[in-house]
Amino acid sequence: MSRVGRLPVAIPNGVTVTVTPENVVTVKGPKGELTKAMHTDINIAIENNEVVVTRPSDHKTHRSLHGLTRALINNMVKGVTEGYQKTLDLVGVGYRAQLQGKKLVMNLGFSHPVEIEPIEGITFEVPATTQVLVKGIDKEKVGDAAADIRSWRKPEPYKGKGIKYSNEVIRRKEGKTGKK
Repeated sequence: MSRVGRLPVAIPNGVTVTVTPENVVTVKGPKGELTKAMHTDINIAIENNEVVVTRPSDHKTHRSLHGLTRALINNMVKGVTEGYQKTLDLVGVGYRAQLQGKKLVMNLGFSHPVEIEPIEGITFEVPATTQVLVKGIDKEKVGDAAADIRSWRKPEPYKGKGIKYSNEVIRRKEGKTGKK
């Protein structure tokens, strides 16, 4: 039995979960609404204010989909209640970010500023000129948007310059040494 899949997903107050016969799960909460089509082989039921995910057999694909489906539903419930956030730090001389309307504009050492439009359901915040917050209710979209921003200047191992996640640890390398 899957350790993740067998755990029921508790439905908090103010959140409604509906499952269609085609296994399309819709979660509505105080922060918004998320809809996702799950695999049709997995059984999803709502019992006693909890979402229970079961699998029809011990076939390899059913075992792999069991925990995945439960985790996706749990992420949807958490997203509409609390939301998700990723924090990015800009490290480097002259590296800074600012908001122009909803658009994120960053100076990253290029000859031009980098402008990033937020995808639907994502908002950017700039609490400091060297910090960017990516917020949203869909965990997948928040991660994609943060990875897109980070891809403009990945951190380098010698000085640590670049865009890094706030909890990321950069493995540093020693620089050149002189002749002996």
